[in-house]
Amino acid sequence: MSWTRTLGGLAAAGIVGGGCAVGPDYHPPAGHAPAAWSSAAGKGLTDRAAASSSWWTSFRDGELDSLIQRAARSNLDLRAAEARLQQARAVRERSAADFLPTPNVSASFARAKQSEDQPLIGALPLPPNFPFKYSLYNAGFDASWEIDIFGGKRRALEAATAEWEGAIEARNDAMVSLLGEVARNYFELRGNQRRLDIAQRNVKLQQEALELTRARFEGGVAGELDVTRSAALLASLHAEIPPLEAAVRRAMYALAVLLGQEPGTLVAELTPHKPAPPAPPEIPIGLPSDLLSRRPDVRRAERQLAAETARIGVAESEWFPKLSLTGDVGSESVTLEKWFKPGSPFWSFGPSLQWRVLDFARVRAEVRTQTAVQKAALATYEKAVLIALQDAENALVNYAHEQNRRQALAHEVAENRRSLDMADGMYVKGRTGFLDVLDVRRSLYQSDDQLAVSDQAVSVDLIALYKALGGGWETLKREPAKALAFAAPSP
Repeated sequence: MSWTRTLGGLAAAGIVGGGCAVGPDYHPPAGHAPAAWSSAAGKGLTDRAAASSSWWTSFRDGELDSLIQRAARSNLDLRAAEARLQQARAVRERSAADFLPTPNVSASFARAKQSEDQPLIGALPLPPNFPFKYSLYNAGFDASWEIDIFGGKRRALEAATAEWEGAIEARNDAMVSLLGEVARNYFELRGNQRRLDIAQRNVKLQQEALELTRARFEGGVAGELDVTRSAALLASLHAEIPPLEAAVRRAMYALAVLLGQEPGTLVAELTPHKPAPPAPPEIPIGLPSDLLSRRPDVRRAERQLAAETARIGVAESEWFPKLSLTGDVGSESVTLEKWFKPGSPFWSFGPSLQWRVLDFARVRAEVRTQTAVQKAALATYEKAVLIALQDAENALVNYAHEQNRRQALAHEVAENRRSLDMADGMYVKGRTGFLDVLDVRRSLYQSDDQLAVSDQAVSVDLIALYKALGGGWETLKREPAKALAFAAPSP
């Protein structure tokens, strides 16, 4: 069989059949998730299918809804993720375009002069008007087309498609993080505002207690020690206020930056104190098996594994020859008048074959390198699965235990209030010392503050649970696969 017929057969196989595909075919790894959560479910948590989107609306807080909607429109991290998604889509389209011929159009003009002392021309008898100076006009069209016989280009497109899908999941992951950060900072803001209210209320009460103690001292009923201790407690309560005010401002600044705005933009909007919204009565969390399909970071790791698997085929395609069809057509003339004459056109067409037959050592190294990269991507995916399960289990543990802590603190606050009422009555009747009253008052303030901290922690732990479950990204418009201009040829 002649080379011409062989190359023609290879080209026909590539064009008609689409050829084979080198490298391993990708199969998603089976996710190994336990049948149930190992942590005991906290109050209100159910194993009903987890709510997939807009979990923040269950708090029924209009300000929180507004902040999240604005953040989704203008957050800079999300904008950067969108830009990386556009980049991945363009790379994918570029890879798909490799299946088409590569055309070029060229045109040129040159003014040239030959040497009159050339060995060949100078030895010949030339007429006096021999054109040592001349112009050259050239215009043409050429194209080349590499036939994807062995599937290297298809594997490259497969890898680019997986990268594009991974960029979608990276964008979704950025959205999940954004939702969690906005909600966390908002609840920390409201929680610190509540603690600030408690501190200011206790300052006012202690100021009144100090004035009463001074009046009793002036009346000879109380000692000077009672006055100094009451004044010391008032000073310590004043010292609690500045850190809380700073924490409130930091939360405002963080929310503004999350919205893509200058830090002080939301100060006027968020300065009025409002209570933090309570947790919803029922929180569906689903089963561990649902987690792997919901977490964008796990889905992104799986797409990266798919891309690296496809690139093994790209590397293995270098074992085989590459067949290209090339051709060009045009016109060339030394004068414009002759440019369109029958003798000026030129053309050429034919196949070409390239084969790294003497470079197999490098090809083997490239295949081994990419195989190692694929193994690393598999390990990264398996780690992402474990981290996702760990995040969810940690969030469940924290939420359940903080609820128990909050219940105990609420009981402590109630008992301290009763103790303070009793101590005040006994002190007025002279049946107890002022030191006992101060101790009870200090205990009430501390337990009241700790209850506010625990309420805030319960909400923050719940947000961490929502984030660990991976919900919320569905609120974004997903990237449709049909929006791409090219698709891979089917074998």
